[in-house]
Amino acid sequence: MGVRKKSKNPPLLSHEFVIQNHADIVSCVAMVFLLGLMFEVTAKTAVSFVTLQYNVTIPAIDEKAEQFILYHYGFRDLATIFFYTLVAVILHAIVQEYVLDKINRRMHFSKTKHSKFNESGQLSAFYLVSFVWGTCILASENYATNPTNLWESYPHTLMPFQVKFFYIAQLAYWFHVLPELYFQKTRKEDIPRQLVYASLYVFHIAGAYLLNLNRFGLVLLVLHYFVELLFHISRLFYFSDEKNEKGISALAAICLTQAYMMWKFINFQLKRWKEHAQIQALKKKATNTKSKAVKKGENKANGVNGTVTSEDRDSPRARKVKSS
Repeated sequence: MGVRKKSKNPPLLSHEFVIQNHADIVSCVAMVFLLGLMFEVTAKTAVSFVTLQYNVTIPAIDEKAEQFILYHYGFRDLATIFFYTLVAVILHAIVQEYVLDKINRRMHFSKTKHSKFNESGQLSAFYLVSFVWGTCILASENYATNPTNLWESYPHTLMPFQVKFFYIAQLAYWFHVLPELYFQKTRKEDIPRQLVYASLYVFHIAGAYLLNLNRFGLVLLVLHYFVELLFHISRLFYFSDEKNEKGISALAAICLTQAYMMWKFINFQLKRWKEHAQIQALKKKATNTKSKAVKKGENKANGVNGTVTSEDRDSPRARKVKSS
């Protein structure tokens, strides 16, 4: 993202005019779709852009339960993605103008640092919102507390509202990167890198969405966005602190986070091994008890059917047989 230099009065509809006022122009386009909801003639078309499509009503199982609505995907999702791409462009401009530009004026970055600071600032905001949003969905849909929901009843052709909206928003954000290359005056040498970066996200998110892997994709995105969030926050600290004092603190936070995750993983594995050992011990004990019972039963059977005891030898019948 390059440095944007504002001229006082650029010619109407010139490149500089569009770049300076692109947020207002895009806002007007988005407003057209919202106004279309107010008129009966255009409401049906506007709805396909603003709201989620392909809803399915699941009837209630009994009288006490409530019916709920699920969604699947289709071609009309492209219209919804287009509208929220406009929203992403507007939000991008708001974060840039009201947060990042003010910090840039105070810090007096060079052109290179200015571009990288803007990039990390935008991505940090996006990753933070997406991580919190995705975590809330995992908790509300019990994907985190009950991991079997991730693969049970596959393929998951139907999605809750929040899951589908999350994927629509993700695709819209990464598609909005394309016009932002023009709006932000991105340097030519940075364009291929950003195109590849956004294309990989679109490819994998769309793949999870279209192949009914939305639950697994959600978990992987949340984990990936958390790591990316830490990286770009550390990058912001690095650019804003010449002595690298904050960067060392960020590195310590990352190391502590990794250590905590490793500690949780080791404890989890130790707990599993302990439970497995207890189960094996119980199985072994049950097997030994069963074998002893079987052996005891066999001994009793041998004594009754074929073994001659001392009492049998001293019986009158035995003495009679012996004398004869």
